[in-house]
Amino acid sequence: MTGDKIDTTEKEKKLIKTIRIDVDKCNGCRACEMICSAFHAAPKYSSNNPARSRIRIIREPLRDLYVPVYAGEYTVSECAGRDKYTIDGKEYDECAFCRASCPSRNEFKEPDSGLPLKCDMCEGEEEPLCVKWCMHDALILEEREEQVEDKEATLEQEDLAIGLESLADKFGMDNIMDAVARMNEKD
Repeated sequence: MTGDKIDTTEKEKKLIKTIRIDVDKCNGCRACEMICSAFHAAPKYSSNNPARSRIRIIREPLRDLYVPVYAGEYTVSECAGRDKYTIDGKEYDECAFCRASCPSRNEFKEPDSGLPLKCDMCEGEEEPLCVKWCMHDALILEEREEQVEDKEATLEQEDLAIGLESLADKFGMDNIMDAVARMNEKD
């Protein structure tokens, strides 16, 4: 084994949490939307606005069809796919089931600022509150360990850039710079 190096460094493992959705068990009660919007209100639990929820229920009550969809990553452009899905004889646009916040629709965007929303698994809580409050076990927390590289800092920088870009698009760079200057004066 001359010249071959053996990598003896252990790769860091990270606990990955996901929410598994059992559509057959969802009855459309929307308790998940209510608790999510209350948890993410400022201050916490001070209001309830489902438009601020990081989970949405796609509803078709006449056919008894309810599909929970929780917010995923932000995407700066629209997808090229416009596939249609037929479920129990009703046709749905692909966007209905998409978890991304994108420029072509208002789902998963903060209603006041237009900033993209993303499920944070109720950071600081033992489990996401939508899972905890789902009385029909349609939402199930799943955890697994994955080996990860140190990309967390890069992702945080990307999230910051996306947020600032959204603010700049809505309010203009000059207004953002003025706000930052005012914040610095307070320190």
